[in-house]
Amino acid sequence: MTAQLRFQDLTLGYDRHPAVHHLDGDVATGALMAVVGPNGAGKSTLFKGIVGTLKPLAGDIARGGVDPHDIAYLPQIAEIDRSFPISVYDMVSMGLWRSAGLFGGIGRKQHERIHQAIAAVGLTGFEQRAIGTLSGGQIQRMLFARLLLQDARVIVLDEPFNAIDAKTCADLLDLVRRWHSEKRTVLAALHDVDLVKANFPETLLLAREKVAWGETAKVLTPENLLKARRMCEAFDEEAAACAVEVA
Repeated sequence: MTAQLRFQDLTLGYDRHPAVHHLDGDVATGALMAVVGPNGAGKSTLFKGIVGTLKPLAGDIARGGVDPHDIAYLPQIAEIDRSFPISVYDMVSMGLWRSAGLFGGIGRKQHERIHQAIAAVGLTGFEQRAIGTLSGGQIQRMLFARLLLQDARVIVLDEPFNAIDAKTCADLLDLVRRWHSEKRTVLAALHDVDLVKANFPETLLLAREKVAWGETAKVLTPENLLKARRMCEAFDEEAAACAVEVA
């Protein structure tokens, strides 16, 4: 399999302090991969690097010819401003902005696609609801509908099943499996080890650096999980900054 993503001695961080460092490895085209690690392990930082919102401090990310703006990205639900006055329909329609343009008109076919995406996540009838009135599970359904419209080859999900009900989790996992069956490349940051073992064939265990990467059953061993926790606990937040700044 060809690589959809290639990390080459990749270091990412903030104010020149590394949060992920010296990461090497390939994500194959069509992979379904979990990124697992303790809080503070660098999972969100890695994803921000993949989608291009955070530039490497060192090393490189090769994306297999995919523009970072064409990667579908689901941020953590805590990053969504639920006070913003926007309806479910309008939020989902933002998934079309790359094809329709930021101020482009939405025609009949696009309206049909929006309604189909909303129906696919079980939110029919919620189109005109303000997003601030939705539950956590409904917010995630809405954001998955927006991802459906992006029709991306690479999909990056940051804690997609955190603090949602079991029914929503099962429904959204079905969509993830559908993307995988369509040979899209899907990466998800997750905490639930049992969920990962049951649904994700490949895992990167991260603790600011790679602990293990490969077949999920071989990566998520008690020994590796303990090592990851200890590595994060031992990390020195006051460590010296990287010597070279990115131009």
